[in-house]
Amino acid sequence: MARAAVALDGLSVGDALGETCFRDHNWEALQEDPRATTRGPWPFTDDTVMALGIYEVLYECGTIDQDRLARVFAARYAAQPWRGYGAGAHRLLKQLGGDVYWGTAAELVFPGGSYGNGSAMRIAPLAGYFAEDDYTTIAHQARLSAGVTHAHPEGLAGAVATAVAGAYAWRNRDRRADPQVKRDLFDEVLAHLPRGDVMRGVEHAALLDFGLSIETVVPLIGNGRGITCQDTVPFCLWVAANHLDDYQTALVRTIRGGGDIDTNAAVVGGIVALATGRAGIPKDWLDDREQLVIE
Repeated sequence: MARAAVALDGLSVGDALGETCFRDHNWEALQEDPRATTRGPWPFTDDTVMALGIYEVLYECGTIDQDRLARVFAARYAAQPWRGYGAGAHRLLKQLGGDVYWGTAAELVFPGGSYGNGSAMRIAPLAGYFAEDDYTTIAHQARLSAGVTHAHPEGLAGAVATAVAGAYAWRNRDRRADPQVKRDLFDEVLAHLPRGDVMRGVEHAALLDFGLSIETVVPLIGNGRGITCQDTVPFCLWVAANHLDDYQTALVRTIRGGGDIDTNAAVVGGIVALATGRAGIPKDWLDDREQLVIE
C-alpha cells in the first residue's frame, strides 16, 4: 500500500497540474518556467477519483475484485459527478449506480467495449501495489481493473502497458538514470502486450530518439487528443521512459505535448513517481494539489 500511495501521489499531482494547464495562461507560463504555475489548490479530476477507487479496493481486498470495484467507481461518481468524467463514463457510472451489472452496462454504453484512455489513466496504484509480483500477475490484475469499464482489447492493452511500465519503474528505481534501463522499459512492456494498435504504437515509440522535441514526437505517436489508449499510451511511455529519473521534467514535457493534458500527466506522473519516489515530486506541487482523502 505504501508503493500504491506513492504512485497515487505521482498520478494525482500530474492530473491536477495538467488540469490547470488547459487554461492558456498557465500552459504558456509553464513553457517559460517549469515552476511558473498558478498556486493551489489544484483540483484533481476523474482520473484521480478512479485511481482512488482502485486504491480502495486493493486496500480492502488485496486483489482486484471486479464487482467491488464497480460499486466503488459508482459510489465515488455519485458523490462527485462534476469531476470531469466523459459523456460515456457518465452514462456507464449512472447505470452502475442503478445496480446494473457492470458487464452488461459496459456493453450497452460501449458496444464491443471501450478503448478510451481511462483504463490507463487510473492504473498507477495497481502498478505500485503489485510491483514486486511477476509481470504476468501485474498484467492479469490490470486487465481485471480495466475490464469493469473497458472491455475492448485495446482498452485492456492500455491498462496492461501502463501497469507494467509502472512496476518496471519501481523495480529499476536504483538505476533509473541509466540510459539502457530507460530503453528497456519498452521491451518489458511489449513482452506483455497482445498484437494490436497499442502494441504497434509502443513499438513505434520505442524507435524514437530521446533527443527529439515534443513537437516532433506528437505527430508520430499522438498525444491523447483522441482520448483513446492507442493515441495516449505510446506518447506517455516515451516521455516516462525518457525522464524516468526526473519527475518535474517528465511532467513539464508531457504538458507541453498538449492533447489530453491531465490524463497524459496522470499516466506519466504515476509511472515516474514509482522510479523517483515521493521525494522526486516537487514539494510545492504536492502542497498545491487538492488534498486527497484516502479512506
